[in-house]
Amino acid sequence: MNVLETPLSGTLILEPKVFEDERGFFLESYSERVFADLGIRERFVQDNHSYSKRGVLRGLHYQVQKPQGKLVRVVSGEVLDVFVDLRRKSPTFGSWHAVRLSGENRRLAWIPVGFAHGFEVLSEGAHVLYKSTEIYAPELERTILWNDPDLKINWELALEPVLSEKDKMGVQFRNAEVFE
Repeated sequence: MNVLETPLSGTLILEPKVFEDERGFFLESYSERVFADLGIRERFVQDNHSYSKRGVLRGLHYQVQKPQGKLVRVVSGEVLDVFVDLRRKSPTFGSWHAVRLSGENRRLAWIPVGFAHGFEVLSEGAHVLYKSTEIYAPELERTILWNDPDLKINWELALEPVLSEKDKMGVQFRNAEVFE
């Protein structure tokens, strides 16, 4: 597995080894041993699959009290995947990073506990799969406003984003519950 570090401590972009021939391809998207060798020793307890159409923007989501680390990949389509450092004691607190994940580039994003996460669909549609280190608890979920003026995230928007009511009502970063 090829590892690309990001400017945000603890987050990684992973490029699995792909074995491809005239029949198709094979890749290992998760191996406990390989991930432990990379320093990712968290236990995954839930797998999620979402499908979204072009222009849908989901996020920026995170959970308090039972925070989630996420291993994110796109199996079909393309998204701009964004994560924001919410760890108050981190030197990159309040910073964000974006990466294109697609079925074509087969990259994975490791987003540890302490980050908000979101994505925008760039293709006609996208199937996003992610493993989570904690069970989803809607009462503990929080949302930061996707277009927060302090974060200044460049979503590379081609269209006005399609948002859920929850995402429209996100709080500004300065008012968000963060991790100590």
